[in-house]
Amino acid sequence: VQLVESGGGLVQPGGSLTLSCAGSGFLFDKYNIGWFRQAPGKEREGVSCVSNSDGRTFYADSVKGRFTISSEHAKNTAYLQMDSLKAEDTANYLCNVLVWPNDYWGQGTQVTVSS
Repeated sequence: VQLVESGGGLVQPGGSLTLSCAGSGFLFDKYNIGWFRQAPGKEREGVSCVSNSDGRTFYADSVKGRFTISSEHAKNTAYLQMDSLKAEDTANYLCNVLVWPNDYWGQGTQVTVSS
């Protein structure tokens, strides 16, 4: 199982970024993909999750209305569209999949929101 994130970078407050999480080594359309983030000195925080089996989506209150998670099964890739970015969204963003009994993480992609 492998997860590879991409799409991070430096963006001004109010700007947008789209992160990608490419998965391999598992049946992508049968598992939930989660996005987490971790800022320096802070605990890892769940941001959003998509159920690839039924399309349901979940969001942390802190990003609800600004972030949109989606999944493209043909490409085994999940996306996190991030709009109206704030300085407090600055973090390393990681994607995750639980393929029982193992928990898999990508290496992360850094998002920095700063003017």
